[in-house]
Amino acid sequence: MISNTMEAALNKQIELEAYASFLYLSMASWCDKEGLNGCAAFMHRQSDEERQHMLKIFHYISEVDGYALTPAIAQPPHQFESVQKLFEQVYEHEKGVTRAINHLVELSNKEDDYTTLNFLQWYITEQREEEALMRSILDKIKLIGSGPMSLYYIDQEISSINAAQLKADNAEGA
Repeated sequence: MISNTMEAALNKQIELEAYASFLYLSMASWCDKEGLNGCAAFMHRQSDEERQHMLKIFHYISEVDGYALTPAIAQPPHQFESVQKLFEQVYEHEKGVTRAINHLVELSNKEDDYTTLNFLQWYITEQREEEALMRSILDKIKLIGSGPMSLYYIDQEISSINAAQLKADNAEGA
């Protein structure tokens, strides 16, 4: 059985994960409009991944005899200054998700809720990987620079990263 406090906190995380999914979907649309097909595909995959994160928590709450709530989601932004700024926003968002996961870990420790603590270990690893990936992308964008051909090369690099992530995801699921 899960405490009301933990249930509420996990439902808040469901909302955060759902918002992330919609944010990345909005970013994918912007990338499509800007002709950044590789970036759009990457953001679509990220959106799907965030939805899976949300559903994982949703199902967990039900497993521990709680009540998972479907959240109302605020409209994410749909205009971005540049692809560089877009990925900076993604990185900041992921750092915020990490802080939220850390808060859940802290709460589960405080409540001696070892079942939830164990469940959250996957999210801790996932967030470390997400932050590292976004830092890596930002580093590559900085290396490529902002010259006239930079958008083409950034899009190609993100497309390569997406292909590698898909390959890793498929190997994991096999």
